[in-house]
Amino acid sequence: MSDPQGPGASAPANAPSKAQAEGKPATKPPAKRAAPKSARRRSREFALQGLYRWLIAGGDAAAAEADVRELDGFDKCDRAHFDALLRGGIEQAAALDAVLVRHIDRKTSLLSPVEHAVLMIGVYELMHCVEIPYRVAINEAVELAKSFGGTDGHKYVNGVLDKCATDLRPNEARPVRR
Repeated sequence: MSDPQGPGASAPANAPSKAQAEGKPATKPPAKRAAPKSARRRSREFALQGLYRWLIAGGDAAAAEADVRELDGFDKCDRAHFDALLRGGIEQAAALDAVLVRHIDRKTSLLSPVEHAVLMIGVYELMHCVEIPYRVAINEAVELAKSFGGTDGHKYVNGVLDKCATDLRPNEARPVRR
């Protein structure tokens, strides 16, 4: 007669683990600790929240900025970069959207406000923060979209910003020729 628990068979769901059967306490592998967020990443997250508020509520940039400055952890962000992203994003919204419309499949007003704000941050960094490599600017925007956006929004953000980078930084982001 064959062993019902032979190779390839799984133990019943309520069966004790091997460690428990041997009288040892079951141990879980130690949880990985997330790397601490950089001040610049925090500034992008707070700028995203400010731009989102501005896109939803409209008009008052000062109110959006004041609301964000009250959030927990704001003191740990790169304030200069936050100011540049939020103020620059709002002041140059039309110019940023003009870059975006060349690479998106709908009007910017039809984008999710989160993805729109993330794209604005990405394009702003591609245009004005030349000390940040274009791949870093795109990756940071993708990470924002993963954290705050819809299920596959990060894929959309990645594709759009990749196309924007070839326009805005042609010497740095050359398309691959085959």
